[in-house]
Amino acid sequence: MTAVAGWIRRIGELGPLVSRIAAALFGGYALAALASVAVLALPMAKPQAVLTGMLASFAIYAGAVIWVFAVRSALRAWAGLLVVAAPLLAAAWSVW
Repeated sequence: MTAVAGWIRRIGELGPLVSRIAAALFGGYALAALASVAVLALPMAKPQAVLTGMLASFAIYAGAVIWVFAVRSALRAWAGLLVVAAPLLAAAWSVW
C-alpha cells in the first residue's frame, strides 16, 4: 500500500508541470492565433496585415512559452495568458 501511495504522490507532483506544458502548447498557440487575426483590425492593407500577423505570431508564441515557465505558478501562467488573450479576442471578434 505504501508503494501505491508514493506513486500517487509522485503523479500529483507532476500536475503543475503538466499544466504548464499544456499552457505553453495550447495557450501559446491560441494566443498566437488570436494575435495573427487581431492584426487584421489594424488600419493597414490586408495583405500586409496578414504578413505582419503571421510573422508576429512566431514571436508571440515563443514569448508565451517563455512566460509560462518563468512565472511562479501554473495558475499565474494561465491567468497571464487569459489577461493577454482578452483584448486580442475583442479585436479578433471585430474582424470575424
